[in-house]
Amino acid sequence: MLKKPHKGSDGAVRTVTMLELRRNAEAVLRRARRGERMVLTYRGEPVMRLEPIVAEGAAEDDAFYRLGELAEAFAGGLTNEEIDRLVYDV
Repeated sequence: MLKKPHKGSDGAVRTVTMLELRRNAEAVLRRARRGERMVLTYRGEPVMRLEPIVAEGAAEDDAFYRLGELAEAFAGGLTNEEIDRLVYDV
């Protein structure tokens, strides 16, 4: 079973041990396909990141991935409400 998420520098990330990966590779793969990012550990030490590959062009269509560009368009920066509106179309 995958361990509970912990906070990393880029958000919630699940930790997967090498043993868990060997025993449950298909479950880990399903989670990655759903967009989950994981850190693989070996003997308690993080050794690599496992993350889904974004389809070509998908990032271009997603406002989240263009947030830097959008923020540059506003010289004074963006408020949280403006970011929510751009990213979540709220």
